[in-house]
Amino acid sequence: MAETKEQRLAREIYAQVGGMGNVNKVIHCMTRVRMDIKDPAAVDIVGLKKIDGVLGVVEEETLQVVLGPGIVNKVAKEMVKMAGVGLGETIPVPAAAATGGSTSGREEAERRAAITKADQKKKNNTPFKRALKSIANIFVPLIPAFVGAGIIGGIASVLQNMLTAGTLSGESWVTIVLVLNIIKNGLFGFLNIYVGINAAKVFGATEGLGGVVAGIVYLSGMTPEMPLPNIFTGGDLAAGQGGIIGVVFAVFLLSIVEKALRKVVPDAIDVIVTPTISLLLIGLVTIFLIMPIAGVISSSLVGAITWVLNVGGAFAGFILGLFFLPMVMFGLHQVLTPIHIEMIASQGMTLLLPILAMAGGGQVGASLALWVKCRKNKQLTNMIKGSLPVGILGIGEPLIYAVTLPLGRPFITACIGGGIGGAVIGGIGGIGATAIGPSGVALIPLIFGHMWWGYVLGLLAAYAGGFIVTYFFGVPKEAMEPTELPSTEE
Repeated sequence: MAETKEQRLAREIYAQVGGMGNVNKVIHCMTRVRMDIKDPAAVDIVGLKKIDGVLGVVEEETLQVVLGPGIVNKVAKEMVKMAGVGLGETIPVPAAAATGGSTSGREEAERRAAITKADQKKKNNTPFKRALKSIANIFVPLIPAFVGAGIIGGIASVLQNMLTAGTLSGESWVTIVLVLNIIKNGLFGFLNIYVGINAAKVFGATEGLGGVVAGIVYLSGMTPEMPLPNIFTGGDLAAGQGGIIGVVFAVFLLSIVEKALRKVVPDAIDVIVTPTISLLLIGLVTIFLIMPIAGVISSSLVGAITWVLNVGGAFAGFILGLFFLPMVMFGLHQVLTPIHIEMIASQGMTLLLPILAMAGGGQVGASLALWVKCRKNKQLTNMIKGSLPVGILGIGEPLIYAVTLPLGRPFITACIGGGIGGAVIGGIGGIGATAIGPSGVALIPLIFGHMWWGYVLGLLAAYAGGFIVTYFFGVPKEAMEPTELPSTEE
């Protein structure tokens, strides 16, 4: 049987990272295969970048190989299949890899230098960044669900608007809208439970218990006639109060309690005692402490961001669009995911996402300017041609890591283009997305109500801003020097 593209990529990636024995775990996100590397000195970064199909390589706490959407999950599955484990599971050390040979002085020096470099990166691995990584690991697996359910919900919203306006009529259309909303609510109606299960997996708690703790937030069985009290305000608790933020914190506490109990509860009764006590303790804490506190935090965050956008308008949009890509570079953007979800839950849309999506538009505009001014640099223009289509669709990593960031100035001018697009979105106001996940052109179907035109206008402004600022101020001289594509002849 012929080797598939995914199998080839998996095999070649392993070959360039020092073999399967040098990889501890393999996971993936929307566009990247992420690997925990044991010995950084064994990794050939240049060789990785040369693999046909690899769009870029990012060296952070994990080694990240950018492949693009769709194919990344297939390659990751092939890699863990080759290792005989599941995604995120520890790969056993092959017998051949366990035996080492002698190394030259140069190789030893390189190995020590690589270890020193890795240690330096670990020093920057602060508790705050680890917390952000945990947040990302909770929500990234849900992004495909957000995309699918969000688009279906967007279609339902458009059809409902057409029914209200009288453009459509008839019971059949009403039924179609109802069915589409039922499908959408398969995610959003029980979102807390999905988040609770994922959070339990990330924090090391039992996944089923995480789902149950998240389900407590719905206050099933509570009636208006017999409400539970909010001990801080004296009023009544509301079902869902605290939302995603409360669920994540509650499951984090669950993991602490469950691990502590398993250390002291005898094995013979562990299966009975540990889950019972864990659920009872965390359930009470969730209802009477976490829900009231997290409810205040969630509503305050959403209210503050909405107020800033309403008052700040174009200026607030410019600042958010300008600094979003640097936030992505430092991994700080993950903290926004729960805020997006809270805004969708409380307002039916997130006003943040369309503004932040302008950062990708700035990248597209900057790359187009580079393409025009650096026509003789065949290597650069070839990378731009390969990266632009997915960049327009909202996948920005190839343009960031293969084009603008390595050149320096174009990355800055691309950020300015994002700020210009954000200013347009913020100036128009009221432009929100009904789900998270897509960006760029792919976000258009998710724009709430009839405001898609405002989003498109902002996107065009980001393209134009990134192009103009880069064309006149952001093209390094060395990028315009002629280069040729490497020969494919043997």
